[in-house]
Amino acid sequence: MPQMAPLSWLSLFIMFSVTLILFSTTAYFLITRYPPDTQMNKISTIPLNWKW
Repeated sequence: MPQMAPLSWLSLFIMFSVTLILFSTTAYFLITRYPPDTQMNKISTIPLNWKW
């Protein structure tokens, strides 16, 4: 079984690192975010009836 040269290990590491970074950034920017006002309104409309 032939062994790979260190240069090809380095190029593989760089290639996988670049694809990981690109995938992470695209996934981060594709998430639809809502303004904080709408989230606060949803939370505040939940009635809290604590009867202990």
